[in-house]
Amino acid sequence: MARTPVLYLSHGAPPLADDARWTRQLAGWSADLPKPQSILVVSAHWEEAPLTLGATETVPLVYDFWGFPDRFYQVKYAAPGAPELAAKVRKLLHSTTPVHDAPDRGLDHGAYVPLVEMYPDADIPVLQVSMPSLDPQALFDLGRKLAPLRDEGVLIIGSGFFTHNLSAMRETDGTDGTPPQWSTEFDHWGDEVIQHGDVDALLDFQHKAPAAAVAHPRIEHFAPLFVTLGASETTGRTVIDGFWHGLAKRSLEFS
Repeated sequence: MARTPVLYLSHGAPPLADDARWTRQLAGWSADLPKPQSILVVSAHWEEAPLTLGATETVPLVYDFWGFPDRFYQVKYAAPGAPELAAKVRKLLHSTTPVHDAPDRGLDHGAYVPLVEMYPDADIPVLQVSMPSLDPQALFDLGRKLAPLRDEGVLIIGSGFFTHNLSAMRETDGTDGTPPQWSTEFDHWGDEVIQHGDVDALLDFQHKAPAAAVAHPRIEHFAPLFVTLGASETTGRTVIDGFWHGLAKRSLEFS
């Protein structure tokens, strides 16, 4: 079995489903990937320590957002649970990392919003795990520990947003409006350092990247990238770029 790639994707808000271009990009991306045996997701929307495993059977989704039309709260994604994957994660982490369980915790929108577009048949087992820390090095090390799963057909996904400052979103410009300078500067920097494989710069992005404090007032949406980097340790390629309401939606694949 060929080693499964690792992804970092900008997952969007629930209205991503209304963005025909973006949904085509996600669908096209998954069509070019080998179909995974199972999927492991680390989302910006679940921070919990110690590291916690979500439901290993199909349970209701977590609609962790407010103020949207009712139809976004009716979305279903009944993917099979992944108890075998959960057991493998425990085995990989047991000697160094405490692991807890949250058997009622369903997939949050950082997981299911992109998966609905990428794997709409919901026929692949999915396991979500929490981020036990926002420390870049700790998350990178977590990714390294999870990397052997790639040899067993597991698609590891870090789901965040390449720039994420909701208070500075340019909603009046629409989804394709001109992005603000802080977003373009950070996005360009990130693209450059990823192309050069400069992991050290990425781990220290808060000091190295232009406009880092504006692009990520809180770093939870960039943090899943560190898990991706640790699981891959190779140079990534951009699959999706551009901006959505001024936020960079850069999404990457690491072989």
